[in-house]
Amino acid sequence: MKKIETEYCIIGAGVVGLAMARELSLKKKKKIIVCEKEEHVGMHASGRNSGVLHAGIYYTAGSMKASTCIEGNRLMKSFCKSKGVPVRETGKVIVAKNSSELQTLSMLEQRAKHNGVEVKLINAKKLSDIEPCAKTYQEALFSPHTAVVDPKVVMQALYEDCTQRGVNVLFNTPFTHFENENTVIAGDYTIQFDKLINCAGAYSDIVAHLRGLAHHLTLIPFKGIYTKLKKSSSLKVNGNIYPVPDIRNPFLGVHFTVNPYGDVYIGPTAMPVFGREHYGLLQGLGSESINIALKDALLFFANRSFRSVAIEEPKKYIPYYFYRDAKELVWKLLYSDIEKTTKAGIRPQLVDWTKKELVMDFCIYHDAQTVHVLNAISPAFTSSLYFAQLIVDRYCM
Repeated sequence: MKKIETEYCIIGAGVVGLAMARELSLKKKKKIIVCEKEEHVGMHASGRNSGVLHAGIYYTAGSMKASTCIEGNRLMKSFCKSKGVPVRETGKVIVAKNSSELQTLSMLEQRAKHNGVEVKLINAKKLSDIEPCAKTYQEALFSPHTAVVDPKVVMQALYEDCTQRGVNVLFNTPFTHFENENTVIAGDYTIQFDKLINCAGAYSDIVAHLRGLAHHLTLIPFKGIYTKLKKSSSLKVNGNIYPVPDIRNPFLGVHFTVNPYGDVYIGPTAMPVFGREHYGLLQGLGSESINIALKDALLFFANRSFRSVAIEEPKKYIPYYFYRDAKELVWKLLYSDIEKTTKAGIRPQLVDWTKKELVMDFCIYHDAQTVHVLNAISPAFTSSLYFAQLIVDRYCM
């Protein structure tokens, strides 16, 4: 085993982990190591998401999601532009399917404005000017500051920025365990640290539990799959078309997103699956799968909103059900307009098992020498640069 001494050890080179490393380097910290179990950055959630930079509409006032999303959006756009990373700034519309969704749409408008987000309720005529193919019942909500990037390109730019600042990223170096209070075993290394920041994404709960923290919180995985609008389709999407979400759950529903290269993706789903890397039919299944299935079953009976997701979302493995959701958002979408893609991601959703509820916000646990970032799910990609500022200032200086 190779022995290393460092001031800061970060577990995970996803967007949050690299944002933490970059922020520490900006604070003139010199000895920063990031341990990453994969051979590249962006192999999981950070590189597999929609690439949408959210504006901060959905999040409860006072939450960390609300307080970090707006400034995170600005900082991420600025970072991308400084690195030559394409940013598609076309905004977003949220459309209603029926009269019952208008109340939620109005509530989202008030929540957004309370959070300081620029939004506007628009009528169907104005909607047609912004997104001619989008359809709504009477009103829609327009967010001008929502944008889209290529998450893999962002991750590579963030990695290069970190290494240029002297951050040492160790690939193929999975965290194994804590050897003592200030030492971890990761891959072929014994790493002694002054401060450890756990940004392990889908495995962050395991790291925290090994430190004796947050035992009542564990992650269950949800799979997001995407389809794509064929180039031959006559349907033209300018930016982002979203449905009114079920605000009891942290999922935003199947939506249309144009990436920076003009490709239109439709998705993602939010299907409960049985592995933290369960991307394929059998890929990612393992010894933990039975335990995850049992937790899903417990949540199914204890939590009504999860039960609705567990019943409805798996239907979208069937292409017609996926198409059914998508066609509610736009005019004249044909079944033949949609093609399959291999794009898929896993959302590691935190559950509070004392309440049998999905956790809706980011969570931070810490002790004298370690900080643990749990539930770093959407809008964590958007929030990451500002979120890192807050965490580093509060817990790591």
